[in-house]
Amino acid sequence: MNPPWPKGKKLVHLDLKGAPPRIEYFHQLIELFSRLGVDGLLVEYEDMFPYEGELQLLQATVQPAYSREQVLSIQESAKARGMEVIPLVQTFGHMEFVLKHRTLWHLREVPHCIGTLNPHKEDGVKMVMEMLRQVVELHPHLRTVHIGADEVYSLGEGEDSKLWLASTGHSVEQLFLSHVTKVAKAIKEAWPDMNIIMWDDMMRGMSQDTLKASGLVGLVQPMLWDYTPNLDVDKTVSLLEKYHGAGMSDLWAASSFKGSTSVDTCVTCTQRHVDNHLQWLKVAASLSAAINMRGIAITGWQRYDHLSVLCELLPVALPSLASCLQTLNHGEFSTEARRNVTEMLGVSSVEIEAMERTSADESLFPGRRLAELIVEINSLLNSEELRFFESNMFVRGWFSPYHRQRKMVNPLNSILIHSQASGYLDTLQKMVEAVRKEMVNLYPDSTAEEWMEEHVSPVTAPLQRIIDAIPGCVKEMVP
Repeated sequence: MNPPWPKGKKLVHLDLKGAPPRIEYFHQLIELFSRLGVDGLLVEYEDMFPYEGELQLLQATVQPAYSREQVLSIQESAKARGMEVIPLVQTFGHMEFVLKHRTLWHLREVPHCIGTLNPHKEDGVKMVMEMLRQVVELHPHLRTVHIGADEVYSLGEGEDSKLWLASTGHSVEQLFLSHVTKVAKAIKEAWPDMNIIMWDDMMRGMSQDTLKASGLVGLVQPMLWDYTPNLDVDKTVSLLEKYHGAGMSDLWAASSFKGSTSVDTCVTCTQRHVDNHLQWLKVAASLSAAINMRGIAITGWQRYDHLSVLCELLPVALPSLASCLQTLNHGEFSTEARRNVTEMLGVSSVEIEAMERTSADESLFPGRRLAELIVEINSLLNSEELRFFESNMFVRGWFSPYHRQRKMVNPLNSILIHSQASGYLDTLQKMVEAVRKEMVNLYPDSTAEEWMEEHVSPVTAPLQRIIDAIPGCVKEMVP
């Protein structure tokens, strides 16, 4: 057993670049987070922020962005429960939601990488600062902002960068640091008391001397992220010690409660994320007393990036979040920690796939009905009978592409296949309607549409093709 998480804030990261909750559900989640012991929200608005003026094109189009009133209501709801709201605004990498727009293509580092900003174009820096200005302005009394800066792919490959790098002593590391420093200094100039957090990954390979000379020391607080269940404790400790040795005295950790298993995971495995937090507890216990850990952000990714598919929706990950928080509080995932989770959520198990209700009180676990339905339909969608229907003996043996093309089929077996496929499709369609009905209560219609197309259509389409093809083939063989 490790000591509990030492000190600092426990933030929950809300990734709104996919499946943004309807505002009523958002407020229910904030209420739950408060009961679970969360200190703050790290909100990655992306295209759900109500940007105005020349930046209005950044707003989502598949569903409306949150209104100014809704953004303020999120903060009021959090503040009433003692939670801080920290907005995350990407300023270098992962700017896909900005640079995908044709009128902003010229601000990319290279044409084929739509996430990375060209750091040499003054228009790009001005745009980033205007994004920040609008976000800060809509967050009264804001004390901390997160400027992203992770995974700045293809940096140094653009023509402007190649020219810059041709000068003696210039490196890609310095190119990264110079842009981030420029943004951080501009923030401090505009809002002198603002704390600035940034992701650490682009600095991991840098020497202490490079970091010391960068001008970033005293400007930013690195947030070291690792979401794996087998996080390397020694390596993570030495990284944090390196940042501290470079003069970056305020540091953050970032773990994960969902959205980091695989790009298209549908149902969260609680134990995987608990294991990640057990490793982070070992890191915290191994740090020297001089290192000031400001807190931990428990991330819940909804997409790997703006253009990837949806990861698990929030309802199926709430037992994982509750379990991760209890693990941090207890220093282990003990029997008591498990009991706390099941009692707080009114369920029998911390694993969503094994969960049964122990309370009729819906407010204990907002979105529980949707979570149950997703688990149920996911089980059917992944069953061998459905996923590999085209590979079963009857279809391969008596209704292969060869048979269909020539319309030479065994009518008896074809009718049997038709009956089987129709039965599966009917069952699925009933479940789909139940899932859709529940999903649109919590999420925009566009989220339900996308979820169905990603998870259901790949299974139903082959069944439908077979059902549609059989009558025409049988007709050719029966008088």
